[in-house]
Amino acid sequence: MHPTLIPGTTLQNRYRVLQELGHGGFGRTYLAEDLGRFNERCAVKELEPQQGEQFSDKALQLFQREAAILYSIEHPQIPKFQAIFEENQRLFLVQDYIDGVTYRDLLNQRIQQGMAFSEAEVRQFLQQILPVLAHIHSKGIIHRDISPDNVMQRRADSLPVLIDFGVVKEVVTRIQPPGTLSQATSVGKLGYAPSEQMQSGRAYPSSDLYALAVTAIVLLTGKEPQEIFDDVNLSWHLPSTLSPGLLQVLRKATSYRPGDRYQSVSEMAQALGAVGTAPGTATVPPPSQMRTVAVGRQYQPTRVGATTQAPNYTAPVPVAEPASVWENPWAVAVIGGILALLAGLGGWTLVSLLNRTPAPTPVPSPEITLDPQQPEPTPEPTAEPTPETSPVEYSQNLSIAPGSDRTVRGSLRSNETINYRLNAAAGQVLLARMTGEGVLITVLTPEGEPVDSSAQRVLNWQGTLPADGEYIVQLRPVQGLEQSDYELEVSLSAQPDPEATAEPEPEPSVESPPPVEPQPQPEPEPGPNPDANVVEQQVRIPPGQTSVQVSGQVNEARSRRYIINAQEGQVLALELPSVSGPVTLDVRFPNGELIPDASRVLSWQGQLPSSGNYIVDVSSPRPSNYVLTISAN
Repeated sequence: MHPTLIPGTTLQNRYRVLQELGHGGFGRTYLAEDLGRFNERCAVKELEPQQGEQFSDKALQLFQREAAILYSIEHPQIPKFQAIFEENQRLFLVQDYIDGVTYRDLLNQRIQQGMAFSEAEVRQFLQQILPVLAHIHSKGIIHRDISPDNVMQRRADSLPVLIDFGVVKEVVTRIQPPGTLSQATSVGKLGYAPSEQMQSGRAYPSSDLYALAVTAIVLLTGKEPQEIFDDVNLSWHLPSTLSPGLLQVLRKATSYRPGDRYQSVSEMAQALGAVGTAPGTATVPPPSQMRTVAVGRQYQPTRVGATTQAPNYTAPVPVAEPASVWENPWAVAVIGGILALLAGLGGWTLVSLLNRTPAPTPVPSPEITLDPQQPEPTPEPTAEPTPETSPVEYSQNLSIAPGSDRTVRGSLRSNETINYRLNAAAGQVLLARMTGEGVLITVLTPEGEPVDSSAQRVLNWQGTLPADGEYIVQLRPVQGLEQSDYELEVSLSAQPDPEATAEPEPEPSVESPPPVEPQPQPEPEPGPNPDANVVEQQVRIPPGQTSVQVSGQVNEARSRRYIINAQEGQVLALELPSVSGPVTLDVRFPNGELIPDASRVLSWQGQLPSSGNYIVDVSSPRPSNYVLTISAN
């Protein structure tokens, strides 16, 4: 186990530690300030291995991939994942700092006063957190670890914020050697996570809804799950003072079998809206339209074990109804006369129609056949329409030049698949990034097989292509969504990887002339590795845009250099949002001199003192893929 970081320690020349916030089974969490963002506060989490002193390369790649998925989440009630990095063989994750208190601490404060959360408070809590779950589920992400400890009430607006995704625990669980796992590394909290998650590791949207309902029950009762769960009948002891509607919602959400629960956030939100509906009140909209703002009346804490007083009810004053028209004899006589007259007219009309002579039926003229020898065509059988649920697969050629990128947009239904086909060469680096919600990517080789294990059903993929041919970027929607819009960005490196395509040099002939003495060469300008093979590329930001992305692969013997022509006074910003290893940047002035505070960084931003070709070197001590975002304003 690594020692605790002391206040004042600076990581990556950017994150200065202020204090330790907590320590759990997977590492420590520190409060820090981001020196690259005007000392903005952030949370830095250190992930500690359970066995050994450091993580393996496989573990780092796994965590990099999972963190890239979490980086794609954009929601005001989820802390934004900002970066991950490795320093001194220690792995860190940076995310937004939430100024607030967990619902566990709030509940403990109530229990000390002999109280718990009221039904109105819990219903409001559910209405505010369900849209957050709908957002992550639409991306194919399951939280896996919902409990009062992992939901915070933000001080600024009192809204619940979802923290500590179970992906960190899942990564640690998957990379531990067999037989070394303990309760600390299980995915999900005992009592809150459903049985299928704790026993087999499988989790579904209904698993998150189960944990959310258990959290609501704990807030209502002030008791832990083990105290109120009947493990013989597999049922929960719920307060008898709850309204029948909310009781039904909580019982269905906490059913033992996953198929008996709500299968989506929308189902539970609609049921919860019906619970709170009364004449003259509005129902809860579906998650896509729900606004996560404080609703309902002011909090009214309820004492533990106390009965809820029924609200005062005033009976309505009866209103006298007007006398019926059938009580007036004159009115009855007039109505009877009108009915008799109508009956007479109807009978006369019917007799007239029956006695009418039918019109002669016209005799059809014979058809003229131009070719009597030609047989009449046999009608072709009509194909039965294909039901909408049958799988439908489309293909589309994606024309993309090496060294460029292309963005396509569209929409897919639940039964549809689209294949984008593109030609590429061995050694080129392909990047496919999905910026929409609800659609996942699979990258297939010319033989129709996934390129590697990390290229199946993901939001982003980047890697070096193994062979020449036609590759397929296959898009399919997330299971359970009827229709999803998507935006796919695809880029292809300008030239193949020299190591993947280089042919062996021919051996010198016996009759070859004696080698010429090498002439002294000028020393190369300082860089991340003077012995590295530097691949240089000119970068131009297209008119009308403020940023551009480039990608590639670097290792100990090869680095990448980007030449950026910029003007005096412009603000140049560089960031590595996606990397698969210890990739860093060196930024230099047009004269080759290194810019202060711009050596071995993950990101850099500054106002340029002069016009010219600025140099950005990308390097790594081991084979790594990267995506670099360059913007100039």
